[in-house]
Amino acid sequence: MARRARASRNRDNASSGVPASPYIRRTVPFFDILDEEQIGKLEAQVDWIIQDVGIAFRDDPEALELWRKEGANIEGDIVRAPADWIRSLCAKAPSEFTQLARNPDRSVTIGGTHQVFAPIYGAPFVRDLEGGRRYGDMDAFRDLVRLTYLHPNLHHGGFVTCEPCDVPVSKRHLDMLMAHMTLSDKPHLGAITEMSRAQDSVDMAEIVFGKDVMDENCVIMGNVNTNSPLLVDKVVTEAARVYSTRGQGMIVVPFILTGAMGPVSTAASVAQAMAEAMMVCAYVQLLRPGAPFVLGNFLSSMSLKSGAPTFGMPEPVVSNYAIGQLARRAGLPLRCGGSLTASKIEDAQAAYESADSMHSTMMAGANFVLHSAGWLEGGLCAGFEKLIMDADRLGSYQKVLSRGLDVSEDALARDAYGEVAPGGHFLGCGHTMRNYQTAFYEPKLSDSENVESWEEAGAHDMRARANARVKQMLAEYQPPPIADSTREALEAYVAKRKEDLPDAWY
Repeated sequence: MARRARASRNRDNASSGVPASPYIRRTVPFFDILDEEQIGKLEAQVDWIIQDVGIAFRDDPEALELWRKEGANIEGDIVRAPADWIRSLCAKAPSEFTQLARNPDRSVTIGGTHQVFAPIYGAPFVRDLEGGRRYGDMDAFRDLVRLTYLHPNLHHGGFVTCEPCDVPVSKRHLDMLMAHMTLSDKPHLGAITEMSRAQDSVDMAEIVFGKDVMDENCVIMGNVNTNSPLLVDKVVTEAARVYSTRGQGMIVVPFILTGAMGPVSTAASVAQAMAEAMMVCAYVQLLRPGAPFVLGNFLSSMSLKSGAPTFGMPEPVVSNYAIGQLARRAGLPLRCGGSLTASKIEDAQAAYESADSMHSTMMAGANFVLHSAGWLEGGLCAGFEKLIMDADRLGSYQKVLSRGLDVSEDALARDAYGEVAPGGHFLGCGHTMRNYQTAFYEPKLSDSENVESWEEAGAHDMRARANARVKQMLAEYQPPPIADSTREALEAYVAKRKEDLPDAWY
């Protein structure tokens, strides 16, 4: 009853006019590149790392004590365990689960054949055509939250769309949570950098959804990185104790640059990523069997001359496909990166690298795709124009994945052949008139008109068109409704926590 009442209060589609943003219900097959022999070799490597090499759980005696109590082999802070036991623990995690949104029409299912797109995460800088490159601030952060809320091809808000560097580190997570919870009604992530900040995220989510709903549903998730190679630090284990023990979701992502945080070979780094993530999944299931868990993969190649990460290259593309197969065999939802590029602006390099990276993520079957839109400069910068350009292209992926090839009676168009003589055209026939509005995906930012029309309209390139679209969207933005009592409770919580916390800039 409480859930239905709160959902009714927070429902917004009819009043706000903001388009629905349905997550993808995939109908096309996954692209599997590994045969059984290759899978067997990779899984044997994963098991070897878990059993013989081990994973360090560092700076958190409570995590080590839990492993020791459950029978793992502990040497210093290195944890080793039988691989079949670790896999049996991972099997307790749901293969798919739903994260509720404040507006129930925007809730998402993560896992199985579903795919969810979220924007860039963690950039300290922002960029747009007028302001250029600059440190992120709270105004930019709020605008990025608004744009993500407004765009139908982004299903999830993420969390750190940029770092608001004008707010103390000790307090900025509170303002960021407040923005996600009031400026948008899409699902989002919470803070993880310190245990108390994770707790604030869970506490504020409980204000929005209520204890009864939260007791039975995932309403917020934490996204953490292992400290590759082969190290899980207390940021991960403490965040898990906050989120997972409360029944909320954890996304755990080994961040491996092959040749630096993993061996230079893609196969070895893929196996290492699986081993690191599965050990944390097992830890999560020891904390609370059945707690939602997403296995992450952020595996990139690098320049062995400069050490700089590279994106959209063949090695990380292949790693997406491989880890997609391994994650499905383990029965775990998968997170991969999205529209990734090392380019500094929205140029041809950005387009090529982002397209190749995103296409492999899409076909590999990643269930939760962080960095789907807005990523520039190896993740250091969130681009306003890039966010809208990437999101525009996500709509084409959504159509491919969710519809595939329609071979219905209407799609085969036999009646059209009765109207159109040989050598004629189908432009005005009944079949075309019935379907012309939905037959093709029409990207809002692409210009397919003739060159004369383009020049008469100002000869704007896509960056300029995206900039105009950003301005239009922000000018037309209206916040989704939220119950006054909920807003007031959130404001009171934030004010009290800010009063208690000292300013800290690290």
